[in-house]
Amino acid sequence: MQAAPVRATQVRTTATSATPVRATAIPSVADALRAVESLLMSGGQRTARRNAWTSVLEDRRRAKDRVEALRVLEEAGTATRTS
Repeated sequence: MQAAPVRATQVRTTATSATPVRATAIPSVADALRAVESLLMSGGQRTARRNAWTSVLEDRRRAKDRVEALRVLEEAGTATRTS
């Protein structure tokens, strides 16, 4: 998972001391959705939904790879016929 961006807020101090910087993480949309999801669903449902979504993404990746492999095979077949 990607880390949330950090918002830096400067705190004013005297001119002789260093200016400390207070950093607070800005919550991402995904983090907010996970928080709402955890409030609305039990742990088992949450895990099942996450597993289902992971499967969907993996299926899409495999389909994309399959299309790319077919394209390469067709180009290789065309190249050998014209040679």
